[in-house]
Amino acid sequence: MIFVTVGTQGQFDRLIRTVDKWAGTHGIADVFAQTGPTDYHSENIRTAPFVDPTDFRKCVETASVVISHAGMGSIITALELGKRIIVMPRRANLGEHRNDHQLATAKRFSEQGRILVAFTEQELVDKLDQLQVFDPTKRLNAQVSPRLIFTIRTFIETGRIRSGNKDISL
Repeated sequence: MIFVTVGTQGQFDRLIRTVDKWAGTHGIADVFAQTGPTDYHSENIRTAPFVDPTDFRKCVETASVVISHAGMGSIITALELGKRIIVMPRRANLGEHRNDHQLATAKRFSEQGRILVAFTEQELVDKLDQLQVFDPTKRLNAQVSPRLIFTIRTFIETGRIRSGNKDISL
């Protein structure tokens, strides 16, 4: 299965539309996308606006590849589970986000060689066409602290971190 996620920050129709059209053109039936709130109606892929955190993790675990916005939670989960991931960052100049922090995130992870990045719809199609030659991703290595991953995931999900005996909201 190919799992597509746009996170919880709103719609990302450019990503969903591109994958939907690619799946239709190639006769790929096993694609499931978490779309966020959208008016776009997919013709070739299964969709749901939101996926709860437990089901999200199950989707990533069972996926052969993850296609995602450049959200830290999605990227870290895919890397933690050793999944191949193609990231398309949201762009502020297209009204997809309020700033371009996702471009910076995608570039940084790409420089590390951990993810593939598609900055345009055509780049995403090209990367999807090359899935058969895309090497599997190594899981985050054992030196990554499970506590660090837990802290980052908790912050992403709640906007709070624990420092000593107190919670800090950001």
